[in-house]
Amino acid sequence: QVQLQESGPGLVKPSQTLSLTCTVSGGSITTNYYYWTWIRQPPGKGLEWMGAITSSGSTSYSPSLKSRTSISRDTSKNQFTLQLSSVTPEDTAVYYCARRGIATMDEDYWGQGTQVTVSS
Repeated sequence: QVQLQESGPGLVKPSQTLSLTCTVSGGSITTNYYYWTWIRQPPGKGLEWMGAITSSGSTSYSPSLKSRTSISRDTSKNQFTLQLSSVTPEDTAVYYCARRGIATMDEDYWGQGTQVTVSS
């Protein structure tokens, strides 16, 4: 059973960089056929796919967030990390990490989500 757990600060000040880590257990992030994704849900809005990192370390990002987003990984810790720079209150959301199957292009395992609030 694959499990994902987000961690990071729950409060970030405007203009700072939001940094979250997803720790994966029960499966390796280097396993073929999966992407490891970040998704967020602002209050009262739908889910927004932010970006992903593949089993080989390649990354892809939402065009609307690409200029501010970076996803990296630490294979020794089986973790991948999201950094979102120059945050504003509009970046307030519940942030999720998840695993996406390449064949299905659907997320099959999710973290529980972590609330991040951008406020001074």
